[in-house]
Amino acid sequence: MAELAYTPVDEIPKIHAELRAGFNSGKLKSIEYRKYQLLQLAYLVQENADRIEKALHSDLGRPAIESRLTAEILSIEINTTIGDALTAYENVEKWAKPEKPPFHLNWTLMKPTIYKEAKGVVVIISPFNYPVWLTLGILAGSIAAGNCTVLKPAESTPATSSLFAELVPKYLDNDLVRVINGAVPETTKILELPWDHILYTGSGRVAKIVSAAAAKHLTPVTLELGGKSPVIIDPNCDLESAASRILWGKVVNAGQTCVAPDYILVPRSFQDTFVDALKKKYQEFYPGAEGPKKDDAYARIVTKQAWGRIKGLLDGTKGTVVIGGEVDEQGKYIAPTIVKDVPGDDSLMSEEIFGPLLPIVPVEDIDEAIRYVNAHDHPLALYVFTKDDAVKKKVLTSTQSGAFSAGEVLIHPGVEGLPFGGIGPSGSGYHTGKYTFDTFTHFRAALDSPSWLDKILGFRYPPYSDKKLKATDRFKRKLPAKPTGPPTSLTTTSSWRKWWVFALAIAIAAGLTKRRAGLAN
Repeated sequence: MAELAYTPVDEIPKIHAELRAGFNSGKLKSIEYRKYQLLQLAYLVQENADRIEKALHSDLGRPAIESRLTAEILSIEINTTIGDALTAYENVEKWAKPEKPPFHLNWTLMKPTIYKEAKGVVVIISPFNYPVWLTLGILAGSIAAGNCTVLKPAESTPATSSLFAELVPKYLDNDLVRVINGAVPETTKILELPWDHILYTGSGRVAKIVSAAAAKHLTPVTLELGGKSPVIIDPNCDLESAASRILWGKVVNAGQTCVAPDYILVPRSFQDTFVDALKKKYQEFYPGAEGPKKDDAYARIVTKQAWGRIKGLLDGTKGTVVIGGEVDEQGKYIAPTIVKDVPGDDSLMSEEIFGPLLPIVPVEDIDEAIRYVNAHDHPLALYVFTKDDAVKKKVLTSTQSGAFSAGEVLIHPGVEGLPFGGIGPSGSGYHTGKYTFDTFTHFRAALDSPSWLDKILGFRYPPYSDKKLKATDRFKRKLPAKPTGPPTSLTTTSSWRKWWVFALAIAIAAGLTKRRAGLAN
């Protein structure tokens, strides 16, 4: 394993001060300089893609194809990070442009404007599982917003984190972006300092530590966490597609993905049918005697400590292993493993697995599956496989989660234009694309009020009188008619019904026009 040189703890306050000076220099107020840095970031990744892949393989045993998948296919690593940098490069002028709020006659003469300003000096604390995208991809949004940034990559991916320490100073302005490597002492020192925003990706346990430290300085925090992301299976689904996609979502990065399927809820009568479909796909994914243990076929667990935790969950299960189960501590290998007949109080259901184990929890029907999901913490992602649009809508509208996908897993963080974030224990705040820019941006409200407006607004000044009080009525908004009772229907009028009324009106108008033309002739 690669050696990682930690940043001396006494250097961290100096880095903080140097970045503060860099921010105060105003260099990143220039949109052109931001664009220059964003292009440099894109080339950092592109020109070193082979080295990054080797580092990822060293740290995670990840096959090269999993590191190169594009944003349109999966939000992981090289091409996605380049895509984030280019999206910011192409859009930063538009994103940073001042905006006008909706027109209002009372205030328009004051020229109300919303300015997009950098927050200042920010910190990105990233995890081990997608160390490139969740470090440099987020950095793109911070640069676009005009911030100076500290990157704190994971110490458990030493090859990748060492590469960051080498490459970032070569490609990016050292006055504006710095890398701090280290473990608990270094992170503790970072959190002691006053920052203007912290974005942390990782576990809920550490998130509480980050939040408590940030609260001492009233530093705003974005938390990208995880949780147990469920998959609900309807027997009326495309069985082959569901098996392929769910198994793939679990084996990518050996299940070490915050939005990986964590467990399956399936009607009891359909469980064995679905298990058979998973077995078939498993053989297709990993043919031959070596199966997934083949070096370039499947990733490994990041550390022996993580390996031990996952194996402990497997050892404690009351369910039946139907696929996989093979382990190798020396190689940090745990085979993709499917466990059926898992009860709700099982070891596999006690915490986020964050590994290649996939428990199947049998339920009576979709309604019970929904009740099960709602009885637990809101997940970062929720998946459903069904051909029935009514079931899709029912699951979507009856649950809460950071994201929802029907007929798909894992893809949504890479879909450009969608926010990525959790709800409740699975996180707070968002990133990706413009959402990252917005996260690191202060939306500054501004007015420019001419002095002659006192001819209109002079009633605000003492001494007060009934006449001045009456003048305030012009700012009172008119209410719609008072309701006579609750609505007779709790559903919103469907859009097709509105279009039907519109089409009917056009048809009637056309008919009347034709009739008049006939009478005229």
